[in-house]
Amino acid sequence: MSVDIAQDGIELGIVTRDAGPMLEFYRDILGLEFEREVTMANGVHQTRLKCGPNIIKLIVYPKHPPKIDAPPGGVVGATGYRYWTIAINNLDEAIATCEAAGCKIPVPVMAIHDGIRISMVEDPDGNWVNLIQR
Repeated sequence: MSVDIAQDGIELGIVTRDAGPMLEFYRDILGLEFEREVTMANGVHQTRLKCGPNIIKLIVYPKHPPKIDAPPGGVVGATGYRYWTIAINNLDEAIATCEAAGCKIPVPVMAIHDGIRISMVEDPDGNWVNLIQR
């Protein structure tokens, strides 16, 4: 048996202690579209942003904030989910915007093979976002 997919795209949850800088990065710097904010019955706060058919959820647990940060070091820092990718049409412009905003760029713009270039940018919590232009 396999899963019966019910919607296009995925919903990616990013747990943070402070949604403010994360929202500034994903909405104001990368330009993801704000969808809505939701506060759950247990006090968990979620800010939802659109990324194509996907939803990026910035999640804050105010009553029980996480005690441990994700290991640093990007793609070689640990196992597990280490980055996620957004396919874009304006890589140079996007990285220039990130640099101007003071974002860390752990992987500068580089060609990885025929007609495909990438760069990786770090969000305020140290998570890596791979920007790819085909």
